[in-house]
Amino acid sequence: MDTKAGLHRWVSRANPLTVKALSLVPSYRTYRQMYALLQRSQWWSQEELAAYQTQALSHLLDHAYRNVPYYRRVFQERGLVPEDIRTPDDLVLLPFLTKEIVQANLPDLKARNYPESAFEYVRTSGSTGTPMGFYYEKGASRAREWAFMKTQWDRVGYRFGDRCVILRGHIVDGASSGTYWRRALFGRWLIMSSHQMTEETLPDYIIWIRTFKPRFIHAYPSTAVILARHMREHGIEPFPTVKAVLCGSENLYPWQRDLLEEVFGCRVFSWYGNSEQTVLAGECEESTHYHIFPEYGIVELIGRDGRPVEGPGAMGEVVATNLTNFVCPLIRYRTMDVAVATEKQCSCGRQYPLLEKVEGRLQEFIVTRSGHLISVTPINYESEAFENIRQFQMYQEEVGELIMKVVKKPAYTEKDTRQLTDELRCQLGDGVNVHVRFVDEIPRTEGGKFRYLIQKIPISIGDL
Repeated sequence: MDTKAGLHRWVSRANPLTVKALSLVPSYRTYRQMYALLQRSQWWSQEELAAYQTQALSHLLDHAYRNVPYYRRVFQERGLVPEDIRTPDDLVLLPFLTKEIVQANLPDLKARNYPESAFEYVRTSGSTGTPMGFYYEKGASRAREWAFMKTQWDRVGYRFGDRCVILRGHIVDGASSGTYWRRALFGRWLIMSSHQMTEETLPDYIIWIRTFKPRFIHAYPSTAVILARHMREHGIEPFPTVKAVLCGSENLYPWQRDLLEEVFGCRVFSWYGNSEQTVLAGECEESTHYHIFPEYGIVELIGRDGRPVEGPGAMGEVVATNLTNFVCPLIRYRTMDVAVATEKQCSCGRQYPLLEKVEGRLQEFIVTRSGHLISVTPINYESEAFENIRQFQMYQEEVGELIMKVVKKPAYTEKDTRQLTDELRCQLGDGVNVHVRFVDEIPRTEGGKFRYLIQKIPISIGDL
């Protein structure tokens, strides 16, 4: 099915509702060109990749200077011309771009050499921070994105004809029939509603997945965890046809990966990106390091002083420059995501730069009484202290004070509260007081995502 004719049939026959629901509106020609490039470039040498980035950056900066009012102003204010920035290292001559700057200057970030019909307005959900509007190139940005995603999924054997279960925040209204799933892409995708996954309905979900015989499960990590916990608690065997669980759009925590691999008995494949399409990185066949696509964008990691972080294991904020979106260029965009780079080379043979791990958003750190930040990533939520907890969510609005919202299982007792507070004190240290608060349910975001920490204290990279 991975042939030109096969993809053409898939694009031309897809019904509009399916295409809209899955956000797959690919221009076949754009997809084909990008995908063909990636089949070659993923095996280029470091020198070839560097040359490609340098040329792509030069093209982008020249375009931005000539056609984008905001960047013309930025260059002129600094007495620069595009030729002054010869390599990605020279990007330090330009200022950072923040969400607030984008919102205040959006009309001037639109390229003047594109017709109005080329702009597709997109808005981030703001689930972990400030919502932001920007533009894709209509009919092209999503096609290029799909070429990169398909290239990533190729690493675990994904093919267009494969059956795939989708658990990614969709709402399937089956109130009258009690069926909260529907088929799409000519029956090859089973879209299952993540908003109706309860103890009462999950047995039916499992029956349908087993009957459907998917080769892949494409899910938010938090949604896959609901299914996995139910299966483990009830001793349910893995789905024998599932080759891998494709996890994206949320940070994948170590405890989640361990749980999913244990229950589903297969590889969990994760990637990191954002709606702004400024950075994309994914795992490969042989490691869980995130391979940054240099064809997609230029990635910097900056520390509290705004300068590049140095040394093994150094953690910094991801600053990214997209190399493919010319209708609304985002250059040196501060993502507010935190990651750790590594200089190691992967045994897969790709010469891509690597991220050792992604810690998540800055708003996913807990602030201690002394002002230090603690990432929620290494916390083990699969310890015995969480055994009688159905769901939980951390909430912080005061420094050094953490509220743990808990949905109890029937077997929950006061002993579980003591275990929980002791466990969190052990993992977080004495700089955080933990208060347990019982609730009936924990809502998801509008997009169906689940936030393990609601952080109301403003955090910047300078706080790390």
